[in-house]
Amino acid sequence: MAAGAGAVAVSGGARAARAQVQTKAHIVILGAGAAGAALANRLTERLDGAQITIVDGRAEHWYQPGFSLIAAGLKPASYSVSQTTDWLPKGVTLKADWAAEIDPEARKLRLQGGETLTYDYLIVATGLTLDHAAIEGFSLDLVGKDGIGALYAGPQYAARTWQAASAFVEQGGVGIFTRPATEMKCAGAPLKHTFLIDDIARDAGTRGKMDLTYAANNNSLFGVPIVAEKVRMLFGDRGIDAQYAHVLRAIEPGAKRAIFDTPEGRVERDYDYLHVIPPQRAPDVVRQSGLSWADKWVDQGWVEVDKHNLRHRRYSEVFALGDVAGVPKGKTAASVKWQVPVVEDHLVAQIAGDTAETSYHGYTSCPLITRVGRAMLIEFDYNDNLVPSFPGVIAPLEELWISWLMKEVALKATYNAMLRGKA
Repeated sequence: MAAGAGAVAVSGGARAARAQVQTKAHIVILGAGAAGAALANRLTERLDGAQITIVDGRAEHWYQPGFSLIAAGLKPASYSVSQTTDWLPKGVTLKADWAAEIDPEARKLRLQGGETLTYDYLIVATGLTLDHAAIEGFSLDLVGKDGIGALYAGPQYAARTWQAASAFVEQGGVGIFTRPATEMKCAGAPLKHTFLIDDIARDAGTRGKMDLTYAANNNSLFGVPIVAEKVRMLFGDRGIDAQYAHVLRAIEPGAKRAIFDTPEGRVERDYDYLHVIPPQRAPDVVRQSGLSWADKWVDQGWVEVDKHNLRHRRYSEVFALGDVAGVPKGKTAASVKWQVPVVEDHLVAQIAGDTAETSYHGYTSCPLITRVGRAMLIEFDYNDNLVPSFPGVIAPLEELWISWLMKEVALKATYNAMLRGKA
């Protein structure tokens, strides 16, 4: 998963101090991940007297951009693990629980433990849910055994994915790499895993024993056409087959068989290694809250927000950012880096009885690893325009060592600075 190496590095560092706005408002942030932690840190600097409550039941913070490296044996699982409380500013209240119900009409929510919170402003930054149950026959218990990988599920599952992938690299056979038909976080991650396993096998001298297939959910390998064409060319050069409009629906792990929905009907394919990325949706509590789009992504439940200011279109005191926000682009940590200041400015202005002009234009970044030691720094916006942070220095469609260094070395430090509200 990407965190916008270029974008974060360009604008990192301390922000200019601004006068604080005095308020007694109660702000509830659902989620203490990248978006929630970064916004909380920035709001504590901008607001004087606000009551800020963060709701998140997970004790660990996961550095998700590291999962692809863990799943390729390049980093240990511990590389992506810290504690949620490590990133939260002083003065905020953490409710170590999950939201069970959101009532936007009454401006209140109920926690799973039974406590009820009222709010003046609500920030929905819950992240998304991996719908593993949508793939018949699949269970997270399978990951790491009998040729099954699933790097998205967490650091330990990324490490188990490498167990299965490394056995495949040694033994060879048929490898199938999938992506879901839903919106997803970091759409480049399944491509990275495909490229990395190909490269690692070449280094091990076993690539000749493999057939690799990437199962695209539609008729493109990437959402930005010029990038999709570049990936298609790289796949051709490296002997990676692309199967279009193949959506994984079921597996038979005992038989090592994957079943796909295609325009021609169901297709069965045998595998020796299968990388599973399940459908991705908003958490149930969000989907049942009345905050989701009614006419877009109806099977996924993303929050109905204005794509430029990230304010809810029907509830002006509600904002959403990060993976759960219903915008056309923006499910990467790099997107969060650009979204957080927008929500900050509009929320603070609203509290002060003012307006803000800050706008999010869909910035998304993907350091697309194509081999160990090489990556393409892909940055784009809502209109699929490439928006490089280093024009004339880093060519976005070239496989460069400097783009790899940003992903493998520099990215984590800049991501951490973002969490602190400093980038």
